[in-house]
Amino acid sequence: MQRTKAYDSLGCTNLLESLVEKTNDFLYGLWCNKHINQKQYEKLKVSKEQAELAHLYFLPKAHKPNTPLRPIMAGMKSPTINISKWLDNLLRPIFDRLAIDTTVLNGVELLKEIERWSANNLTMTTSFVTMDVTDLYTMIPQEGGVTAIKRLIEASGQKQIDGVKKEIILALTRFVMTNNYFYFDGIYYKQIRGGAMGSPLTLTIANAYMYFVERPIAKWASRTASLYFRYIDDLFIMSNIHADVLKGLVRFWNRLDINIELSESIGTSAEYLDVKLENRGGQLVSDVFHKPSHEPYFLPFSSIHAEHIKKNIPFVAITRAMRYCSSYEAFKHEEIHICMALLLNKYPMDFILKQIERVFQTFQCEIPTKGNFSNIRKIFLGITHNKTKRTEIDIEVTILCHFSFCKGMQDFSTQFHQMWNTCFTDTAICGMKPILGSKRLHNLQDYLVKKKPDRSRLGLENK
Repeated sequence: MQRTKAYDSLGCTNLLESLVEKTNDFLYGLWCNKHINQKQYEKLKVSKEQAELAHLYFLPKAHKPNTPLRPIMAGMKSPTINISKWLDNLLRPIFDRLAIDTTVLNGVELLKEIERWSANNLTMTTSFVTMDVTDLYTMIPQEGGVTAIKRLIEASGQKQIDGVKKEIILALTRFVMTNNYFYFDGIYYKQIRGGAMGSPLTLTIANAYMYFVERPIAKWASRTASLYFRYIDDLFIMSNIHADVLKGLVRFWNRLDINIELSESIGTSAEYLDVKLENRGGQLVSDVFHKPSHEPYFLPFSSIHAEHIKKNIPFVAITRAMRYCSSYEAFKHEEIHICMALLLNKYPMDFILKQIERVFQTFQCEIPTKGNFSNIRKIFLGITHNKTKRTEIDIEVTILCHFSFCKGMQDFSTQFHQMWNTCFTDTAICGMKPILGSKRLHNLQDYLVKKKPDRSRLGLENK
């Protein structure tokens, strides 16, 4: 907290009440002046009874030397959270469209682009460059983040979004950025630099800020026929430019913005996202990357979680291995690693083999062998499962029923619907539709680990 100088101590003063009033007064003024409509005002205003101040906790980065900590701002009930979510929904699609050529969403998407580029450009001297931005979320100047959103909207050519003028969106963005208050270890703080890691809008602001910082890098990559992509604060380059020149370029890029510090790795191999890459004498080799802190741990088979969750674990792992591994030998090695980890977590061998078989049945292809591996892998890379749009819930005809899932309840959902139809077919509620959901049982961790401070520290006292 002291190194980034992003936080200002407020001592023992809880400013939640004044922040709630300030937020509601600000929104009320926008509504009165017809800058936002009634529906938007009702959606964004703060409930004094439900509001809580955010609290800070840290997650250790076990895979990095000296185990640095990642600050997480838990503010799901903070006064500005509704504004943050709403702005993020408005602005993220604009960024996604604008940066579609220089951003990747996952390792599969990256690997497709790498293999496409390598088909015509890979040589024995091709280098990989990976760069990481140090403390991105807390190093962005708050006004610089607002300016990045302004440039983002201007680049999109839109003067209004969802009926709200650009100037109002910027005012709301500035309000969220400059009103991050939180509690930590007996002291209240205000964030005076960057955005709260945990606030939805912060990711879009960071992406927008980096988009304009990276423009010279992206243009250089285009001019030199190099490949460039970014995933939030991680940058990736494949280039045939000499490694010594690349080192000089990274030093130059480090001077593009005083707030952005890049730490780089340049060589004939790279680990980026969860993909391991190597230029082996002019041949691209890829594999699944496991961080040094990786442990052979999955959800134990003895867990009371529903069986479909346990089935999906080997399914997803084998699917990823098929996509990432460029050779049959690498795939079989990763498959053994997956099976061993599952066995250590008490998964029966016949269960594991059945799920592996289900993978290839789902993709409608043969079991891979050394002879057909390349062709089958193309099938896996060619098929992407798009997320289906969530079905809108009509609260007029829907009843949400939550239950604690415990052992022996694998068929409970089916039985519940059968009993529902039997009991209520000829009743007044026959048109109602029950939707079942499961909730997690309390476990030992809930009692031994408590990240959230007492409500009295975060909320308003009842008067």
